[in-house]
Amino acid sequence: MSNKWQEYIDRIHYSERYSDDHFEYRHVILPKPLLKMIPKSYFEDPKHPQILRLLKEDEWRGIGIRQSFGWEHYEIHAPEPHVLLFRRPKNAVLVAADGKAKKK
Repeated sequence: MSNKWQEYIDRIHYSERYSDDHFEYRHVILPKPLLKMIPKSYFEDPKHPQILRLLKEDEWRGIGIRQSFGWEHYEIHAPEPHVLLFRRPKNAVLVAADGKAKKK
């Protein structure tokens, strides 16, 4: 991993969590230069990489986003493509990497 890539990962901003009756939410703001380093296949139109598509967990973790288990990239905010919106069910039972279930 390049030094620049790591520098950008260290500058990722994680919002406080907020919720409604069903979900817990947060948004993650990527440094704009990091957005330019993301694989083209992660964009809705790889030939014109401007708007990210919804990313799977292994994809968003692969670009350096660090969150606990259970989060889903659920929405694109086209005016600000460097802002990723995440949610997870409230009171979800999460399964840790060791396979043990735990309440969040």
